Amino acid sequence: MIISTPPGPFQPSWDSLENYQTPDWYQDAKLGIFIHWGAYSVPAFGSEWYPRQMYLESDAVYKHHLETYGSQSEFGYKDFIPQFKAEKFNALEWLELFKKAGAKYIIPVAEHHDGFAMYKTKLCRWNSFDMGPKRDVMQELAEASHKVGITFGLSSHRAEHWWFFNGGKKFESDVQNPEYGDLYGPAAAEGTQPDEEFLNDWLNRCTELVDRFHPRVFYFDWWIEQPAFAPYLRRFAAYYYNRAYAHGYPAAINYKNESFPEKAAVFDIERGHLAGIRDRFWQTCTALGKNSWGYIKGMEYKLAHEVIEDLVDIVSKNGTLLLNVGPKPDGTIPPEDTDLLLAIGKWLDVNGEAIYGTRPWVVYGEGPTEIQAGAFKDTDRSAFTSQDFRFTTKPGAVFAIMMAAPTKNIEIRSLGSDLRLLSAKIDTVELLGSPHKIKWQQVGSGLKIELPDGVNLSGAAAFKCSYKTE
Repeated sequence: MIISTPPGPFQPSWDSLENYQTPDWYQDAKLGIFIHWGAYSVPAFGSEWYPRQMYLESDAVYKHHLETYGSQSEFGYKDFIPQFKAEKFNALEWLELFKKAGAKYIIPVAEHHDGFAMYKTKLCRWNSFDMGPKRDVMQELAEASHKVGITFGLSSHRAEHWWFFNGGKKFESDVQNPEYGDLYGPAAAEGTQPDEEFLNDWLNRCTELVDRFHPRVFYFDWWIEQPAFAPYLRRFAAYYYNRAYAHGYPAAINYKNESFPEKAAVFDIERGHLAGIRDRFWQTCTALGKNSWGYIKGMEYKLAHEVIEDLVDIVSKNGTLLLNVGPKPDGTIPPEDTDLLLAIGKWLDVNGEAIYGTRPWVVYGEGPTEIQAGAFKDTDRSAFTSQDFRFTTKPGAVFAIMMAAPTKNIEIRSLGSDLRLLSAKIDTVELLGSPHKIKWQQVGSGLKIELPDGVNLSGAAAFKCSYKTE
């Protein structure tokens, strides 16, 4: 099928697409939930890259598969699909949990590198409606998100499928069986550019997702920055943005690396941070688990306060956090994920005023703890201290978020009168979530705060510093 550009304000050129404007709702949301769920949750070993690594003879996953399931010629990745039953999957329960966590949008993976679509489609037989769960997972999640008032997006990781199963061509495996070529193929060599047939199929799958689900965010994983994708990315972006315009909803594309010009979409950094404020709105995608995006046994989890601190740091730098969960193959969310999400939501219930709908202040923060900028650095920082602050702002207020439990006497240097970062004198200071009045004084060296007796906080705390403009 040939995809043509629908009528609208955008043409498939970078010059045209750089007129794109990031939606206000997205900039206000601050927290989203990513969902990696598929047949790779059945073996629950290694990571969501199990389907590739089980065909790499030098990989530990290959050895595990051989010992657990037998040879890859007799039991291949396709054979996990009938075991992926999702018998306890309840989309509404998921979305109610995400709402309690304080999330404002979700991005479930519509298709991962494994080529198994999590929705009903006519473009391939390997999908969750015709196989495995026998359910249109994306449709159920979209309907549930609308019911609870959370914005629906989705992601495609199809690009890497070009080479994802190529290890299975190097020894006797079911990847070489032409009966399953429509799942495992092309299984091309890394370093080669995808051909026209693959690229057109990629574009058709992406536009089908747009027309079926009207996602407000369309997330792309890496590898679309390959030169062969460039004209197809332009065609897709013009198609998606014009469809969104015609249906009256503001939409966004996520990209990594340099696959899009920065004005044409929203930059995403995987498991990482930025050193300072980025003028253009951006996103970090990371996971509650340290060692996998998809469900595995023996997951190493982050602590709730670490995720909250990452959220605050990201928001202070003009970003949003897309936080991943990995459900089990039966459709339940692991209790560890649930507990973490509820802890984050509990903190946001108290401190959400300092997060939602805010924008970065003149400086993002202060304090001794350094952030390692770049992708895959989310676990590389030292613990924050009570001298570390992050700032956000709304009209008439600056929020100073202390990144560790407050001490009785606090000084925030950036809010001192000598630095003149604030154009007006502070009028009131409140500790969010506390009924107690606090003593404070704005002097040249900083804003000095004294907490009253009885205020004992165990984690990050937000001070709302209100001021009146002339």
